[in-house]
Amino acid sequence: MSEFDYDLFVIGAGSGGVRAARTAAASGARVAVAEDRYLGGTCVNVGCVPKKLYSYAAHFHDAFEDAGGFGWRLPAAPEFDWATLRDNKIGEIKRLNGIYARLLDDAGVRLIHGRARVLDAHHVEVAGESVSAARILVAVGGWPWVPEFPGSELTLNSNQIFDLDTFPRRFLVLGGGYIAVEFASIFNGLGSETHLVYRGELFLRGFDREVREFTRDQMAAKGVDLHFGTNIESIEKGDGGLRVTLTNGDRLEVDAVLAATGRKPHLEGLGLEGLGIELTDAGHIRVNDRFESSVPSILALGDVTGGPELTPVALAEAMHMVQHHFGETPPKAPLDYRNIATAVFCHPNIGTVGLSEEQAREQCGEIRVYSADFRPMKHTLSGSSERCLMKLIVDDASDVVVGAHMVGEEAGEVIQGIGIAVRAGLTKADFDATVGIHPTGAEEFVTMRTPTRR
Repeated sequence: MSEFDYDLFVIGAGSGGVRAARTAAASGARVAVAEDRYLGGTCVNVGCVPKKLYSYAAHFHDAFEDAGGFGWRLPAAPEFDWATLRDNKIGEIKRLNGIYARLLDDAGVRLIHGRARVLDAHHVEVAGESVSAARILVAVGGWPWVPEFPGSELTLNSNQIFDLDTFPRRFLVLGGGYIAVEFASIFNGLGSETHLVYRGELFLRGFDREVREFTRDQMAAKGVDLHFGTNIESIEKGDGGLRVTLTNGDRLEVDAVLAATGRKPHLEGLGLEGLGIELTDAGHIRVNDRFESSVPSILALGDVTGGPELTPVALAEAMHMVQHHFGETPPKAPLDYRNIATAVFCHPNIGTVGLSEEQAREQCGEIRVYSADFRPMKHTLSGSSERCLMKLIVDDASDVVVGAHMVGEEAGEVIQGIGIAVRAGLTKADFDATVGIHPTGAEEFVTMRTPTRR
């Protein structure tokens, strides 16, 4: 008999925590999970899933306008009902919460509702109970962070934005990352007068420069009012809403302000500060290739470790961690974080994998860039001015495609397939030898023959 109650105690029932718990239990480990908020974590409840549902809803705005060119006549002007979308979303999330509960139960994992506190290297207290575990896994994810300024308490964070009582006819987003550009597009598409305020000269820092500029122009063309190079100085309540003063002197009156200003590890109250757990300068738990912290029996993965804050990354880390600590054959190499594809569900969508043009010039030296900026076939009849950008970046010496980027309808769906090719190290010659599917936008990736620039 083991000296511990459990082989693995997981704190946090988000994507990474649930996958780790289920996979470890499948290997024969005795596993418990503590969760103090909602099953499925950020992604299922206040992240990827509801955001994508709201993005679908916002796309109907364009679809109704596009329909006329194809002969459809709507009997009346479409009307959007926020309560229907919000409440249907709530029902879907509850269904998913139930699925996560059943997955844990079917795997033989004990679920404990409550905020866990780590007492020492092998003991956890939760819901008035003290339990012991050979290994403790911290997978609590991140929490929205809002900077302090006069009136900052009047802002909403990304956890709150999904369940507003009333729809904001005038909406402002503060920030320049994934969440900011996505919600600016969503509320613009749903019918809000939408502003995006960002202190930098261009949003989506870290993405390919051409992609960022193209997205800026497309969002502006759809009606999002972009305020770059400025910040919020103050917010105060007014008779008709919120009065927002920007650092450049502009004043705006809106109904709601979303502060999409980043997320920080949700470590408060876990008790890690008294155990000598080493943190990075940014406040993340520092781990090694086995996902061990400076206290070897305390593990961590997902957003709390400072890697790519993406659900599929947390899932991959969970599988890798379980192989290390509960598998018969540990992995021979660390988890490879290169060439991870991702999407931004702004309108139009962004899909990207591999190196940006700027990164490729720095890392590869001589490169070739192939790009196509065109009006999709669909819009030859719809009348929409929306355009699509596709881009390949090739290492000149090896002919390997080191980056692929797209801004356009269903970019995430397209780049998922292209991501396999980039991950496999295929060359531009391989792309050229691939017969395209016609007529599709995606065939541009295998028909671009002449470099745009070197």
